Amino acid sequence: MNQGPSIPFVTSPRYPDPRIEVLDERFMKLRVFSNSVEQLFSGMRWAEGPVWFGDGRYLLVSDIPGNRILRWDEASGQVSEFRTPSHNANGLARDQQGRLLACEHQSRRITRTEYDGRITVLADHFEGKRLNSPNDIICQSNGAVWFTDPPFGIAGDWEGDPAPAELPHAVYRIDPQTGALQQVLTDVPGPNGLAFSPDESVLYIVASRAKPHRQVWAYDVDAQGELSNRRVVIDAQGPGALDGIAVDVEGNLWCGWGSDGSAHGNPEQLDGVRVFASDGTAIGHIHLPERCANVCFGGAKNNRLFMASSHSLYAVYTHTRGANALG
Repeated sequence: MNQGPSIPFVTSPRYPDPRIEVLDERFMKLRVFSNSVEQLFSGMRWAEGPVWFGDGRYLLVSDIPGNRILRWDEASGQVSEFRTPSHNANGLARDQQGRLLACEHQSRRITRTEYDGRITVLADHFEGKRLNSPNDIICQSNGAVWFTDPPFGIAGDWEGDPAPAELPHAVYRIDPQTGALQQVLTDVPGPNGLAFSPDESVLYIVASRAKPHRQVWAYDVDAQGELSNRRVVIDAQGPGALDGIAVDVEGNLWCGWGSDGSAHGNPEQLDGVRVFASDGTAIGHIHLPERCANVCFGGAKNNRLFMASSHSLYAVYTHTRGANALG
């Protein structure tokens, strides 16, 4: 199997794991005292878009510049190539029928993998123009598919193919009844990770190019998918870099975190997962030796947080469960 750099990691022998930092008392009930952060495997070049398949007890994760989707098997601990080439796939999700949805940078499209392995293209153009490079994706309980489309994958050769943007940075929705593609938002700077609140009344979107600091924006969502009442719920308030996000059943946001690359950013302090209460207060931080791009909940009880972090996949058990789980 084509390998990227492998990062050494030693599981902490101490409980509670000092890598799991409590920033607010509300995080205490989410932390499992007798549990450590684990590295499940390493060797990717830029890990993204993890998604859990509970019916098969495995997790898929994208290695974007490696041009592959990898499969980690829970029962054996083995890693294999699920799809290569992957067209520089980034965000992954499952639809309401359990099929894989993928954001593909190189082909600039959203695809669905059918039960027999055939690939169906759900979206690649809007009003006659090519999408930029779909980034992250989620599926609503009514079957609507939402995804972000910044131009990150067409900015160079690392995560796709260089090309001019034909459309603005945008958030899209695929109608569950008609399959029609709707351009929902065009004013989010660098739309990246997205997630719903547990009752799906709120949509969270990472504004990864917001200035002066990266932010998470929230919108109220009605039954027709209309958005309103935009507000900022999280502001990095410094060089912290938000990327992918997941929401637990209590409404807390678990955010991939690291340095934004600025001169005053300290990766050793920032790399990992920052946890926020729904009111935007930072309540916890899971420190990792690598920047974490994206996260998802999974495992038999949906209480295990998987963290796709640069070269490696990490996991930690929690005292909560992922919301809106399709695994």
